Amino acid sequence: MKHPELSIRRQSNLLSLNRSSLYTKRQPENPVNLALMRRMDELYTDMPFYGVRKMTEHLRSEGYSVNHKRVRRLMRLMGIEAIYPKPNSSRRNSRHPVYPYLLNHLAITRPNQAWAADITYVPMERGFVYLVAIIDWHSRYVLSWRVSNTLDTGFCLEALEEALVKYGSPEIFNTDQGCQFTSQAWTERLKAEGVQISMRCPPLGRPEMGLIKL
Repeated sequence: MKHPELSIRRQSNLLSLNRSSLYTKRQPENPVNLALMRRMDELYTDMPFYGVRKMTEHLRSEGYSVNHKRVRRLMRLMGIEAIYPKPNSSRRNSRHPVYPYLLNHLAITRPNQAWAADITYVPMERGFVYLVAIIDWHSRYVLSWRVSNTLDTGFCLEALEEALVKYGSPEIFNTDQGCQFTSQAWTERLKAEGVQISMRCPPLGRPEMGLIKL
């Protein structure tokens, strides 16, 4: 969209495009930040209760030259946050309904009784991706998975569709309260299959992902 004379707004008007629908292509993180994110991911795996302040202190103790602002930005980019009790955490997105947790004290005795999905950050040699995986709670079998470089709902829906086509519908589907799983597109798809929606109250961490082996 670069032009020596026409602004982006003018080009949008000429093409009858909504200016708000145009986005700048995301620039890749520099190698220093990628190395830092890899170390942060390792620390978070061992100490998921680390918030920005503790993460910054630990990194500084290891010789990294970082401040709170930089650590906060990278943690948000990675999609991680400290696991600790938070007031009114269930009201973080008033536009999306939150469903009750249905698996408490429920004996999972057969396949397709309950499925679960979760998203995790995966460091790569030259960047990172987000991985969503859907598992059967009884067998711990990975039913489907997708990767994406953005935390949108689309790649989660693709994984859901594949699992439904291959294995039918579960009785219960459990997730956290992330915006991908509270979105209308996700919940309405489950309702269309007659699936009961279960959501664990944050911040209980990511127990399903710890059992996934790809």
